[in-house]
Amino acid sequence: MTIDEMRQLKKEYGYSCKQISKLSGVPLGTVQKIFSGVTTSPRHETIIALSKLFINSNTYKRLETYSDLFSETSSASLDTKTSLYGLDSFENKTLNEYESLPEGARIEMIDGVFYEINSPTLVHQRICGMIFCTFENFINKNGESCFNSVAPTDVQLDCDDKTMVQPDILVVYDKNKIKKERVVGAPDLIVEVISPSSWYMDTVRKLNKYKNAGVREYWIVFPNNKSVLVYNWGKPESITEYTFDEAVPVEIWGGNCKVDFNDIFSKVRFLYDD
Repeated sequence: MTIDEMRQLKKEYGYSCKQISKLSGVPLGTVQKIFSGVTTSPRHETIIALSKLFINSNTYKRLETYSDLFSETSSASLDTKTSLYGLDSFENKTLNEYESLPEGARIEMIDGVFYEINSPTLVHQRICGMIFCTFENFINKNGESCFNSVAPTDVQLDCDDKTMVQPDILVVYDKNKIKKERVVGAPDLIVEVISPSSWYMDTVRKLNKYKNAGVREYWIVFPNNKSVLVYNWGKPESITEYTFDEAVPVEIWGGNCKVDFNDIFSKVRFLYDD
């Protein structure tokens, strides 16, 4: 991120130099010199610290615009009806308890807490299916040595016994991560298609888990807003926003594979009329 870009975001977010210093850990005097133009070539580590602050701020500013599309009750939350699964609570759980759930239970586990997954809509399913097919066709045509899967596929994200998620779509290159029952470790690419009940889970809770686990690329598809946010956690990190009028490139494949969301929307448009 350039200094000019940070100046623009500083103005947009209303940050003071003092706030930037506190949030980034960069000394106040250094921040003041950079944004006043006295310092024109800051040290690399200073630019990195400031960029991380503005990238994170930019993330949450963008996500706030999407949260208005859903009701306050739509955020993923603990299901209090634990009796449905024969549990005393949904907290302090482990892999053994996850594997003991009744067959067909729609549950994810994050940091030892169970979260119930609501049934997806037809729009959600159709979008997932067409993205998956685009990926699969590209992999087969180009001989890519990777594994592409669609939910429900268990992913033991942190390689411990506290987190098991089921991304809508995932791509894994390391064959050692692919076991008979699940994927163990971070996929290279994950796609989540937002439903009203999954907004908080996919845009906050899972986003942080995926990034920290080492996922290289994360797509969040917003059917209601007809947009896609793409997080590229390579070097450098980037966040790119697309609309359903565009073809979205897959960064882990160098942009050689693109998902045509205009075509996808044309095939699900009739479902928006209900």
